[in-house]
Amino acid sequence: MKISPPDRNAHPVPPQGSFEHLPLDTVCEAAKILTGSSDPVAAMPSVLNVMASFMGLQMGALALLDDTGGDKAGKKELNPYVIAATTKGSVGKPAASGAMPLKATRAVFRTGVSLVSCDVLNELGPDALPKDAPHDQFAYLAVPIREQVHSPYVIGVLGAWRDLTEDDGHNIDEDLRVMTMIASILEQSVKFRRLVARDRERLMEEARLALRQANENAVRADKSLSKPIEGIIGDSPAIKAVISQIRKVAPTNTPVLLRGESGTGKELFARAVHSLSDRSDKPFVKVNCAALSQSLLESELFGHEKGSFTGAVAQKKGRFELADKGTLFLDEIGEIGPEFQAKLLRILQEGEYERVGGAKTLKVDVRLVTATNKDLEAAVARGDFRADLYFRICVVPIMLPALRERLEDVPTLAQAFLNRFNEQNGMNKRISPEAMSQLATCQFPGNVRELENCISRMAALSSGTEIDVREMACTQGNCLSAELWRMQTGEHSPIGGLAAIRTPLPVIDSSATRRPPVTPSPQPPNGFCEPAQGSMPGAAAPMDRPLENGISPQDDRARLVDAMERSGWVQAKAARLLGLTPRQIGYALKKHNIEVRKF
Repeated sequence: MKISPPDRNAHPVPPQGSFEHLPLDTVCEAAKILTGSSDPVAAMPSVLNVMASFMGLQMGALALLDDTGGDKAGKKELNPYVIAATTKGSVGKPAASGAMPLKATRAVFRTGVSLVSCDVLNELGPDALPKDAPHDQFAYLAVPIREQVHSPYVIGVLGAWRDLTEDDGHNIDEDLRVMTMIASILEQSVKFRRLVARDRERLMEEARLALRQANENAVRADKSLSKPIEGIIGDSPAIKAVISQIRKVAPTNTPVLLRGESGTGKELFARAVHSLSDRSDKPFVKVNCAALSQSLLESELFGHEKGSFTGAVAQKKGRFELADKGTLFLDEIGEIGPEFQAKLLRILQEGEYERVGGAKTLKVDVRLVTATNKDLEAAVARGDFRADLYFRICVVPIMLPALRERLEDVPTLAQAFLNRFNEQNGMNKRISPEAMSQLATCQFPGNVRELENCISRMAALSSGTEIDVREMACTQGNCLSAELWRMQTGEHSPIGGLAAIRTPLPVIDSSATRRPPVTPSPQPPNGFCEPAQGSMPGAAAPMDRPLENGISPQDDRARLVDAMERSGWVQAKAARLLGLTPRQIGYALKKHNIEVRKF
């Protein structure tokens, strides 16, 4: 494609200061957005808006090759592509939608060379201009996105428009350099995304095959399926679904990840997986990863040789070696550090390891069961947990329900805990029907563990043989569950648990008097174990439209001030509330003459 210089006479130089060129800030903000997102293509609308705000590059768009091959009426199209993102959001529009010039985009796909056209009408034709362009005095820039550095294979094209009525073309070279750098950052992000997706598909296929084999084994073992699992109490649909999954997967050697809030009985279900497997007569070894430092955890799992470190007076076998031919249960797997994650990945992949301080390679055959109450997907997105290790342990994830999701099991569990208390203490206490009904209304943020503690506390403090409703802590105002509910938020969780991260619990907001609640929920009977209705602290006020390219006049000034007040006048926090960048917040504050308060 011919690159034509701009016509200086046709496009007079605009007055100085009509817009700013911030190339370094543009690249910096784009890098933050792309490297901080688990899906770089979905984050590209924000990058295109940054290019428009900081550089004046308007109507940007991203084109990616169509993986389907563009098969139309049985004919394969050369370099078929789709519009993956524009400044208005992530889209999947066809190439002919008008978001990017067909002739220019196909030329970049074919040649792999950047393209600049300052005479769009003559070089690309009148149809090349976007439909919403206010005039025809635009320059078009497009840069290739390669599969990897120096590769001739182009997988995408990044394009944008420069308004020549505001700029006579002096900044075209600078625009091209900035777009090339952003394309390079996007190349690395897309490459990593595709590698992770490919590995995930392979492991998911292994999981599907394992579940298929588990289903076949389950059909052949109908008699064993009818036997109750020792220690697991409950007859609710939620607990039946979990037991069904465990019965299916237990006869296989597939790794299992038990997920759920703290106190849901993950160790109990791990023992059930072991007892229902072919390894039931072999060792069941458990390790709490959160209870040991990283150095001690390595020694505990892999063992050590005599003299390998101070205090190693004899050879010690690790938990992997002790669990050979059996099952190893790693609780709180989300707490291990990045360095140990790499060491753990090797033994899971190859089945071999060395003791600390040793040179001999050992091989083990271990069925792995892990458990966590953390959001591992969020940890992978933040880079705190290795993606390859996540896919290795999360082959068959089983979500354990919270007790508030199976309240019909509360009477059965309560009676079982009371029977255990009576047996251990030589007593014969019972729970009155009114007290049992009151128990069934509690939300139990601490789950089964909290219920067991509640029964033991009531039985120990009750004066007679029958536990009355008046002797319960909740009716006396001494139940700590309500306080735990009050302090529970998405970022800080005194209870701890996966469900607390995914579905925040209701809390009391001190600022609820000046704005309506965000998440209404009904009050439980008698206010038992749950506080008054409120809104999530720090949540952004509902917005009827997204804010783009800064803050608009009138009502947006009040929204900006409100966001600054709720964030303690910290611009970065206010930017997150409004969905903007910190620099856009700074520009908006200057535009509306808002003085930043300092504390």
